[in-house]
Amino acid sequence: MGWQFVACGYSEFVQAAQQSQGRLVFILFCGDKDAQGRSWCLDCVTAEPVVRSELNSLPNGAVVIYCQVGDQAYWKDPNNEFRKNLKLTAVPTLLKYGTPQKLVEEECLNRELVHMLFTED
Repeated sequence: MGWQFVACGYSEFVQAAQQSQGRLVFILFCGDKDAQGRSWCLDCVTAEPVVRSELNSLPNGAVVIYCQVGDQAYWKDPNNEFRKNLKLTAVPTLLKYGTPQKLVEEECLNRELVHMLFTED
C-alpha cells in the first residue's frame, strides 16, 4: 500500500483531508522535493521509508496523506499556513488527524513508535 493522497501545499492538503472525511486519516508532513525527488529536509528523507514500512499495519479503510509543506524558506516563515493553521512545529511530523497523537522529527524515525501510532486507538 502506498500513499492514498499526495498533497503539495496547504490547499491540496485541505482538499485531501476533506475527501477523507469519516475515515481514519494519518498525515506525514515533509519538506518539498526537488526535481530529482530529494527533500531539503534530511530527517524527512530518513523518515519516509520508516513510515512506508509500517503502512501494512494500518487499520482497514485508513487513509494516508503525504503532504509537502513547501521549500525551506516557506517552511521557516512562522506565518506559513501549516504553522498557523495546524500548529506544526517541525518536519517530519506524522499525525493522526483530528487527535493530539503525533510523532515529530526523530520520533518519525522510530519504527516501533510509527507502528504504535498506526495501530493504537
